[in-house]
Amino acid sequence: MNLTPDSKVIVQGTTISPSLTHAVVQMKTYGTRIVACVSPGHGGQQLNEIPVFDLVEQALAHVGEIHISVIFAHPYQVLDAALEAMAAGIRQLIIITEGMPPLDMVALVRKAEATETLVIGPNCSGIIIPNQLLLGTHPSEFYKPGNIGLLSRSSTLTYEVAAELTQAGLGQSVAVSIGSDFIVGSSFLQWLEILDEDENTDVIVLVGEMGGTSEEEAASYIAEAIDTPVVAYIAGLHAPATKLLGHASLLMTSKVVSNMVDAGTVESKIAAFKAAEVLVAKRPSEIPILVKKAIKRRNK
Repeated sequence: MNLTPDSKVIVQGTTISPSLTHAVVQMKTYGTRIVACVSPGHGGQQLNEIPVFDLVEQALAHVGEIHISVIFAHPYQVLDAALEAMAAGIRQLIIITEGMPPLDMVALVRKAEATETLVIGPNCSGIIIPNQLLLGTHPSEFYKPGNIGLLSRSSTLTYEVAAELTQAGLGQSVAVSIGSDFIVGSSFLQWLEILDEDENTDVIVLVGEMGGTSEEEAASYIAEAIDTPVVAYIAGLHAPATKLLGHASLLMTSKVVSNMVDAGTVESKIAAFKAAEVLVAKRPSEIPILVKKAIKRRNK
């Protein structure tokens, strides 16, 4: 990971939509160094005084080396946009788009592994380093600088937990929404390793939710390899078991869950974290209390 206020960022979009314009303005206002936008068919225009190009290679020729691309393309065009960015040597991609086709994501993950490209998303709000860098759609008013690393599958839960931490006087070193589509690029495991090695992060807060096994895998990895204290919260404990639950492309029914041995349930995830001796919050408001408890433990 190489994210600094000096990182040169491009924004890739299928069209210059109001949502894309708003995101670009928000990131630029926060201080993110957006050097170009790429939107096929709109080359030669400007978006908030940022030049727009038809192709990434045209932007590269105009602004030089590019470190990060934030992608807002249509779900069926994300793969092409990401491959174009990687072909131009960009090794950090943040995919905001929701609902990218799973087979496209499989192809992208394989290419990312082969090129050592870090992919965040799809279906995420990206990354924020408070008062330094905004890459995505995080509402910056919920964040302040500090030493708590925040990882979450959900975008809105990232904001809620950040607000709870900020109100308690606990700032964040970085907040990462890894994405909540069925297949995502970077995992909890990768980000746990990154934050465990980050000298600016004293405690990691991991926010998970029902479905999948990424939280159980994270709990096992924490027990085996992570030295930085971790506080966890799993959303969905009181979700109705008889309803069809949907979060992006992740759909799960109680009948499906009942045919699996506790896989993907909130209870199994909480049990896994407790087995790894990770402090688990019952509700978002309890997270700051447990973070302070973890800090005291670390300082003993």
